[in-house]
Amino acid sequence: MRVVPTSLPGVMLLEPKVHGDERGFFVEVFRAEWMAEVGIDRPFVQDNQSRSGRGVLRGLHFQLERPQGKLVRVNRGEIFDVAVDVRLGSPTFGHWYGATLDDRAHRQLWVPPGFAHGFCVVSEMADVSYKCTEYYHPESERGVAWNDPEIGITWPLTDVTLSKRDQANVGLHRFATTDLPRFATHPEPATR
Repeated sequence: MRVVPTSLPGVMLLEPKVHGDERGFFVEVFRAEWMAEVGIDRPFVQDNQSRSGRGVLRGLHFQLERPQGKLVRVNRGEIFDVAVDVRLGSPTFGHWYGATLDDRAHRQLWVPPGFAHGFCVVSEMADVSYKCTEYYHPESERGVAWNDPEIGITWPLTDVTLSKRDQANVGLHRFATTDLPRFATHPEPATR
């Protein structure tokens, strides 16, 4: 895999080598020792998968307690995947990075703990998988409005379908400081 630098420190776009011929393709999508070499050294404890139709937008989600790192990829279709730095005190607080993930290039996006994550489906249907470094903790889940003007994400679609929960998400500036993760200049090592 090749790491493509992004505008957000810690957020990585990973491009695997795809071996294809007339039979189809083969791609290695996860290798723990390689992930550790590029700085993704937390253990993954949960795998999630979603299926969504065109225009479905999921996010922007993060967990305050038990923050999740997410390694996101698309098994079928195409999405625009986004990470937003929501760490209070971070030099890139409120900045976003977005990338197209699809079932052709098989790129993956690493979204570290402390970042909100969301995606919008641009194909007719998309199956999205992501490995998580922490278990889902509904009590501490938070959501930032997908169209927060202060963040200014340039989504590929504006006519989107949101869940009732995501419709209630608020702008980043409306969060109390106690509802945002803190930026650590020297992050604590992951413990289990």
